[in-house]
Amino acid sequence: MEPPEAWAFGATPEQADDLLALVLDGTKTATASAAGDYESEGEPFPAVGDLSIVLDGAGVSRAVLEVSAIEIVPFGDVTAEHALAEGEDDRTLASWRRIHEQFWADHSVHGFAPHMPVVCERFRVLHVGSPR
Repeated sequence: MEPPEAWAFGATPEQADDLLALVLDGTKTATASAAGDYESEGEPFPAVGDLSIVLDGAGVSRAVLEVSAIEIVPFGDVTAEHALAEGEDDRTLASWRRIHEQFWADHSVHGFAPHMPVVCERFRVLHVGSPR
């Protein structure tokens, strides 16, 4: 069995720490990724039951997550329920769309497109590690 993949939320150490804090306090139970980023890197999409190690902005292991649901939908079909579960900003679909459109425009391999496929992932925290 291979060890779980280790990764951090966002694209900067600050984003990693801010989003991890939402996970650790129970607010954030979902995330979203651009499907094209997985495809361009030759990575498989997450699957229910997958485990991952989440890192903080300094690269320290802080939590183990288990994928509990996956849905791949066009950007415009992401639901308000998913936006709420992501826990960011005011947790509305409007703010989710604004934040993610900008994030993918700035950081996704293919940029942002209104109909781009989005990997909507739900997860549960299995273990929380201590900060060093």
